[in-house]
This record gives sequence, C-alpha cells and structure tokens, in this order.
Amino acid sequence: MLGGGLIGTGWAAAFASTGHDVVVLDPDPAAADRLDDCWQQARSVLAQVGRGSPNATPPRMGRAEEAAQADFLQEALPEDLALKQRALRDLAPHLAEVRAIASSSSTFTADQIAEATGLGNRLLIGHPCNPPWLMPIVEISPGSACNPQAIEAARGIYENAGKTVLTLRKPMKGHLVNRLQIALWREALHLVVSGAASLEDTERAVTEALAPRWCDIGPHSVFALSGGRQGMAGFLDALGPAFQQIFDDLGQPQLDAPTRAALLGAYETADLPPLTSLARLRDSNLPQRLAAKTPVSRK
Repeated sequence: MLGGGLIGTGWAAAFASTGHDVVVLDPDPAAADRLDDCWQQARSVLAQVGRGSPNATPPRMGRAEEAAQADFLQEALPEDLALKQRALRDLAPHLAEVRAIASSSSTFTADQIAEATGLGNRLLIGHPCNPPWLMPIVEISPGSACNPQAIEAARGIYENAGKTVLTLRKPMKGHLVNRLQIALWREALHLVVSGAASLEDTERAVTEALAPRWCDIGPHSVFALSGGRQGMAGFLDALGPAFQQIFDDLGQPQLDAPTRAALLGAYETADLPPLTSLARLRDSNLPQRLAAKTPVSRK
C-alpha cells in the first residue's frame, strides 16, 4: 500500500480485513495513527454485520524495501500527478515481482500516471468508493500498455477482497462513478447558487426521492420503467423532446470564488447534521443496506 491518508488507510483496512497481509508505505509520522484509527473503525463496523475475517492481521507500516515481497501494489497518494509519478519511479526498483500496480486516482488516467515511470505494462486505475473498506465497488481502467495478466491479477485481488469490479472500456477523466456523481452535484450546485432551491432540499431530493430507487434500479432503467410496456422506446417517444429541453437548460456552474463563497455559506447555514453525525449514520446504516440488498434476477 503506497500512501497512508484517508483512502490509503481505507484500502489497507479493506484488504487486511479479508485476510491479506498489508504493508503501508508513508513517510508521514502521523500515518501510523491514521492507520490504527481506520483499522479499529473498520473492524468495529464490519464485525457488526458479520463481514471480515475474524483472524485478520492488522495492516502495518513498513519500508520501501518490503515492496519487493509484494504481489500487488495499491497507490493512494494525494491527487498530484508529479507526486504519484515520482513516488512510483523511486519505488520501481523494488517492484520487479509485483504483478499489478493500481492507482486510486480519481481524475488521472493510467497513461498519465505511468509516464516516465517504466511501469506502464503493469499500471492501471483501481479507483474505490469511500470508504474503501465498506463500499463494494472498485473501478478498473487499464493503461494503453497494461498487459492482460496485470489486469486479471488486479481483478482477482479485488474480487478476493469482496469487491464488485467495474471495467471502463476506454479511459475517461474521473472514470465512471465520479463522472456520474459529479454530474449530479454540478446540477445540485447550480440549483443552490442560482437560488432555485435550498441546500437542504437538494440533499433531500437525493436521499428521499432518488436514492431509494437507485438502490435497485440504475439511471437508464428508471426511465425505461416510465415507458410502460414499450420500455425505453415508449419513454423516449413520450418525453424525449421535453427531456432534451431540460438537458439544454442544465446549469454550467464554475468553481470560482463567488460560487465557492455561495456554496460554503449555504452549507454553513444549512439545517443539516454535523459531519461527524453523518459519518456515524453512514457507518451504522450502510453496511445493513448493503447486506440486505437483493440481487436482481436476470430472467
């Protein structure tokens, strides 16, 4: 594990809780405490819903030389391209036996990260949802030079850790999950800063209107169901032109100083629980929701 921040420690807890031997590389003296805090939090939540190996070995801090014994490297450094490239280039002499190298990058492509590292044949994006120890999805987006063996090795590691793997057919900035949630947040931001809706109501529009259906039905199927017996074709015939008008009317907010000030002001004055309470709510409710989720029959 390369990086001991929020995502790095989350990944470490995810892999360790399913029985993997995990070593974290991070020169920050505070990383050890972050790792221990994350491990304790993850173990407590996962134990409540019967997930995780009872004999799991806690992840530990280590040295660069120990990467030579690793089978897989997950990079989770800050979203700084030069930093990622430099750290991987420096670590490369110890990675001869590593079968796959995955970056948790939210925005960069594997080709961007691999440049000048000499690791392009084994480097891919392996992007989690936060927190990695709880959320089931990981997105794989291989670099153009990544060999099939590295892709399959990464897929096997993730699936062994209980993850559902999504694979992008071509590289996209932000990958799949982030592009979808950023598109929604962009419009929510536009509605708030334009004065069309309160921040509280944009939150409830998702948690009480969209999210309950999205637990079982994706964005295409929601509208296909609205087409009755004709499905998607019926929906497009009935509402396609009207939806095009809404497409054309969606906002294009800029994350500039005025928008930032408006958003921060709206968030600070919104009638919402504190973030610590929201984190506890997530950790309490989400595992049970995931455990209770019923697979949809393909028949």
